[in-house]
Amino acid sequence: MQETGEQTIQRVLATYDIGQKLRQLRLRKKIALVDLGRHTGLSASMLSQLETGKMVPTLPTLARISMVFDVGLDCFFDARRRRKIFTIVRKNERLQFPDRPDSRSPSYFFECLAFSAQEKGLQAYLAEFPSRPGEENRPHIHEGSEFIFVTRGELTIECQGEDHVLSEGDSVFFDSSEPHSYKGASETGAQAVVITTPPRA
Repeated sequence: MQETGEQTIQRVLATYDIGQKLRQLRLRKKIALVDLGRHTGLSASMLSQLETGKMVPTLPTLARISMVFDVGLDCFFDARRRRKIFTIVRKNERLQFPDRPDSRSPSYFFECLAFSAQEKGLQAYLAEFPSRPGEENRPHIHEGSEFIFVTRGELTIECQGEDHVLSEGDSVFFDSSEPHSYKGASETGAQAVVITTPPRA
């Protein structure tokens, strides 16, 4: 059964173990659920559901709780699991977004390939570039470097004032602080894996 967007969000939030961290804080301070409820203005029933993971807390709720325990909000989001990063993203878990939410004719659509992994040294995307005959490209820039590997069709990349056509199996690496743009060069558009990295220190 395909996972919905809401289910994906809930699953990602669950990896932070917020409920377990809340329970550990409460037990460390030796505060009963009823007493914590009095301090926070939340019901003991709600707090119990938060601790068991049956309910995901809102930021205002976490802020109330963090003030009682005299900790920052980062306490609930730091050090998700003390083990080496290993994150799998299933195909049906990914969501596709246009390059700009208000665009009537997007230059590309992208899916984050490792959205659930934290503190990544790179960003990886699966991108679809539709054919847009007669339309001008929209150049953009961002800090760091970019690598593109074309997996289907032909892709035109405009960079440094020149158009470069990449076919299936071709790749390119460039400084993404230079203005660049993309367009599907074949009738059915193109697909590519895009990897971006932050600037070198």
